[in-house]
Amino acid sequence: MPTSPNPGSSASAASNEQAQLIATFYEAFSRRDAEAMVACYHPDVVFSDPAFGTLRGESAGDMWRMLCKSGKDLKVSASEIHADHGRGRAHWDAYYTFATGRKVHNVVDARFDFSQGLIVRHTDDFNFDRWAAQAFGLPGKILGYVPVVPEFSMQQLARLQLKRFQDSRRK
Repeated sequence: MPTSPNPGSSASAASNEQAQLIATFYEAFSRRDAEAMVACYHPDVVFSDPAFGTLRGESAGDMWRMLCKSGKDLKVSASEIHADHGRGRAHWDAYYTFATGRKVHNVVDARFDFSQGLIVRHTDDFNFDRWAAQAFGLPGKILGYVPVVPEFSMQQLARLQLKRFQDSRRK
């Protein structure tokens, strides 16, 4: 007599595939392989974090291309990767030298939504004040005491840097 399929097996398989997709994304990031990272994204992906704000589609991919290209000493490790019911999460740490020459250890919690087997929403959350203090030293610490302004200003600078990168790719 044939056995009936486990009713939760397809949901479990999807969750495993989604968790594997997150792991693949961070494995690619640890190799600074932006194209492999972008391949994990849906074309209509929405990415957001405190540094860049909200980026959509190709701009999200270009951000990773820019960061991987400029992050010569970038080290990334991901842990606590979970996915369930079309949503996922991970914790990751990045160690790198910022453009100011200062060493940064960024501690990030990420959330993901999936569509059509790809990441359609990716939200990174980290302590902006802690990051600014590491990246900019005393000026970053001082800016951290001014609510809203430094994060907004950093987003403008980050987006300007991204636009320059995108323009250089089009030449």
